[in-house]
Amino acid sequence: MENTQANPNLKKRKKLNFQPALFVGPHLIIFLIFTLIPFVYGIYIAFTDWDLFTDPVFVGFKNFTTILFDQDSSFYRQFWNGLGNTFFFVLITVPFCILVPLFLATILNTRPKLHRLFQSIFYVPSLFAISAVMIIWQFLLSISYGPINEIFGININLLSTQPYAWIALVVVTVWWTIGGNLVIYQAAINGVSTDMLEAAELDGANAFQKLFKVVVPSIRFQILYTTITTTIAQFNVYGQPLMLTGGGPNRSTEVLIMNVQQNAFGAGMSRAGIASAMAVMLGLCIMAVSVIQFFIMRKQD
Repeated sequence: MENTQANPNLKKRKKLNFQPALFVGPHLIIFLIFTLIPFVYGIYIAFTDWDLFTDPVFVGFKNFTTILFDQDSSFYRQFWNGLGNTFFFVLITVPFCILVPLFLATILNTRPKLHRLFQSIFYVPSLFAISAVMIIWQFLLSISYGPINEIFGININLLSTQPYAWIALVVVTVWWTIGGNLVIYQAAINGVSTDMLEAAELDGANAFQKLFKVVVPSIRFQILYTTITTTIAQFNVYGQPLMLTGGGPNRSTEVLIMNVQQNAFGAGMSRAGIASAMAVMLGLCIMAVSVIQFFIMRKQD
């Protein structure tokens, strides 16, 4: 047996080292209080009837059966309308939020004149708060004094007429969010082997062939990551339709999180249980779509 007196450092090693806990502890406490506990409690509330003031009453799966199957309930119509609009928004915006920054990153990586200026122009909107972005676009798209109507010589309420309301939401979202993916793609393209690009060029590949045969396969993991994170972000859409179109016209742009907010904190009696059930179902949809995306892209890889 090793003599601890002969090796005094052995006692020190046996003592517990609490220094890492001092650095990790505050983050874990904040995560526990503001993320984990509300997450678990929110799932519990989905199985209750609660008005935010009285004690929650456990009702089992009643809230879920109401929003999923009870066609006579207004909550059923809210849920399926909101979920359908959310899926439509995701299907339209995600491809643009992946392809547009990928195209821009490819161009910027050729180092054209003023490429740093354009890189800043494309990235800066992603730093704005959503309220600031929506105020800017409300002004631009206004029927009364908006410059877009003036420039194109039209007199259309672009925010309360379809399909212009959806087009406005997609354009604003893409303009606002492509900056993050653009930076990721630029960094990834910079790491593509120049030997592979030169070999492709010697074989007679044009710019598009080099992009889709060399560059895209080389950055497939970054594309997978941005596709999943962008999809999750777009499923959580809330501020754009709330502030830009108000869910109109005729609730055609009313997304599911707007229904969650209205049922939990809107005017009249709160139905926090119903709202939580809607939120749980949205979370399950996000998980399912993300898993499917992951396995499809991994299989293709």
